[in-house]
Amino acid sequence: MSPTKTLATYAANLSYGEIPPSVTERMIDCVLDSLGAAIYGVSLPWSRTLIGYARRYGAGGNSSIFGPSEKKVQAPFAALANGGLIHSFELDNVRQPGAGVHAGATLVPAGFAAAEELGATGDKLLSALVAGCEVMFRIGHACRETSEKLGFHAPGLTGPLGAAATAGHLFGLNPDQMVHAFGIAASLASGILAFAKSATGGMVKRLHLGRAAEGGVLAATLARDGFTGPEGILEGDFGFLHVFSREPDLARLTHALGEEYEVMKICMKRFPCHITAQAPIQAVQELRAKDPFPAEEVAEITIAGAEKMITHHNIGFAGESFADPAILSLCRKVRLVVDEASRKLEGYLGARVTIRLHNGQELTREVKSFKGSPADPLSRAEVAEKFFTLTAAMGREAAEKLFQRVERLAEEKNVGSLLT
Repeated sequence: MSPTKTLATYAANLSYGEIPPSVTERMIDCVLDSLGAAIYGVSLPWSRTLIGYARRYGAGGNSSIFGPSEKKVQAPFAALANGGLIHSFELDNVRQPGAGVHAGATLVPAGFAAAEELGATGDKLLSALVAGCEVMFRIGHACRETSEKLGFHAPGLTGPLGAAATAGHLFGLNPDQMVHAFGIAASLASGILAFAKSATGGMVKRLHLGRAAEGGVLAATLARDGFTGPEGILEGDFGFLHVFSREPDLARLTHALGEEYEVMKICMKRFPCHITAQAPIQAVQELRAKDPFPAEEVAEITIAGAEKMITHHNIGFAGESFADPAILSLCRKVRLVVDEASRKLEGYLGARVTIRLHNGQELTREVKSFKGSPADPLSRAEVAEKFFTLTAAMGREAAEKLFQRVERLAEEKNVGSLLT
């Protein structure tokens, strides 16, 4: 079979019973991480705009917008809003090594939207999320991190395909219908990186993830109802990999499928910023813990990391920081350089930080695998700490009830009751 058909068959036929427990537990961590990020993001201005749109045009459905007191809407609109909510403050999870894929902000909203519409069980939702992750992560990996070099925002490209696999699994698509869902989803891929080089417009970054989740639900729904898309959409002429990447590696699409689980490569953030900044922040924290020093004593900070950190993510995004003289003064002392060794490591997210103080002292720390990465994953207790921090506004009792039910997601008889 073609890679497209192989992935489609896998996504359609995967059963909960064949998934190793370690994989389902990591996916539960992903769901908890995503719900926490969404609930925190509900009050942000860009989130309120998306929620308003979804409530206005999607009224009357059975799918929840994440967050206390939010009403249920039609599935595509719930997926749109929730994708934006999860990605609203740079707190959602990705893949490591980097591949431009976001499990939480695309698969979780698409999965919950479809599952609630159908009244699906928790174990069915989990198998759908795993199926979507295995498809989407492999597609991103096959792109070899080149989509964003071309100026695309990679999660907006891969997201509809992963979300289609997740929603399609829940809708009960057969392998041929899943192929069509992939074919439709690929034409819904969108998102460019103009926001990374502009002083305005950062809200669209959140929209890209919401649209990806929405697009996956749309693609799966249309395929279920008989709408067709191009076959061989991943590997064929003018297909996804040839249009959105340079020199793709097609073998990565199906390598060890069903044996080595991409879910285990989910990478969670501890800090609300781009994934390329996680290692530098941890390095600075570790340096200050070992040799405490005040910010005013810093003469220069040199951060050596992957080229992408410099070319795509050398900006800040918190508006209040631009008005803080102390922060601005420290920013002027930061120098970014490419770690030449990282050029040989595709998807590298580590960094080496060197801080030179005014007294001449020089402190250096290298972090290759930061806390939250697959090599050093968050424990369930650490996932809980992040979750309860982000959901403080809903009250501890309600947050604990939600956390405990998600921990036992496979036991849920109807996912629609989970978020009520």
